[in-house]
Amino acid sequence: MNARIAAVDYFLPAGELTNEHLSVQFPEWTVDKIAAKTGIRTRHIANAAESEASLAVMAARALFDNNDIESSAIDFVLLCTQSSDLSSSAARTVQRQLGLRLGIAAIDINLGCSGYVYSLGLAKGLVESGVAKNVLLLTADTYSRYVNSADKSVRTLFGDGASASLIAAGAAESRHLYAFEYGTNGSGGNALIVPNGGRRPGQDIAPSSATDVRGLVSNGFDLFMDGPAIFNFTLSVVPTTVESILHKAGLGLDDVDLFVFHQANAFMLQHLRRKLGIPPERFFISLENSGNTVSSTIPIALSEAQKQGVLQPGMRVMLLGFGVGLSWGGLMVQW
Repeated sequence: MNARIAAVDYFLPAGELTNEHLSVQFPEWTVDKIAAKTGIRTRHIANAAESEASLAVMAARALFDNNDIESSAIDFVLLCTQSSDLSSSAARTVQRQLGLRLGIAAIDINLGCSGYVYSLGLAKGLVESGVAKNVLLLTADTYSRYVNSADKSVRTLFGDGASASLIAAGAAESRHLYAFEYGTNGSGGNALIVPNGGRRPGQDIAPSSATDVRGLVSNGFDLFMDGPAIFNFTLSVVPTTVESILHKAGLGLDDVDLFVFHQANAFMLQHLRRKLGIPPERFFISLENSGNTVSSTIPIALSEAQKQGVLQPGMRVMLLGFGVGLSWGGLMVQW
């Protein structure tokens, strides 16, 4: 048997941070300027009562309800997050709140922008090795809580959200998830960090992340992103990763029906699209009404592409995530 993405859905919290709100705080950035630079008009923001676990639960319920999936069929839960509000497993909380049976595994995965791809690889291994039959793969992040409200460089980008995918056994004669390619460059870990997110001061890792250097009053977290470093990293690894995936799959660029990359920001995505020579109609962008939701951007885009009729059964789709870590990963999906 071969693992496949049987269904995908997502959930966004009700709170919103619009370009209109941001332009009031940052008058030098008009509504249209923010949209032009980021491709984003609205970001959804979790309230104080919402957590990664609760967002993931809502995404899972949407998945179950919209695809006639029985929760009793789930025998493994993977939850990818980098912003859990618990010291213990958020996946365990999801198991309890969804009322999933006790005889299942539930674990967290700590990864960001490439997290969905990495989690797909783990879910594939679980299904194809016979360890699990139906893996509930969840992604959830609330990066907005890490963002300093006075830092427009990141506040204009990040939104909160969660996704849920069912990874299940497919036809043995078909390749559904294949041609995986991964990469890690830990020396670039200082390019995107939460300086006060752990016991070690982030300023020791990235001196330029210090709030006094950035002209900010600390909120206790103060997410820091070296934009030029992330941009250059992306331009360096994405083209070679695309080439490697195609080589492993035995495909050419024109054989791919749809490309769904991590939805970092529209400027970066369009730059990559042009650099790779991909036609706009085969390159899906979906962040205007959600922003950069970190590990959830790819599954949200997949769900939106399906709802809009862009993604059809039988299509060959390339997924590619990149960012915090620094890490990257991609694969081919037979939809």
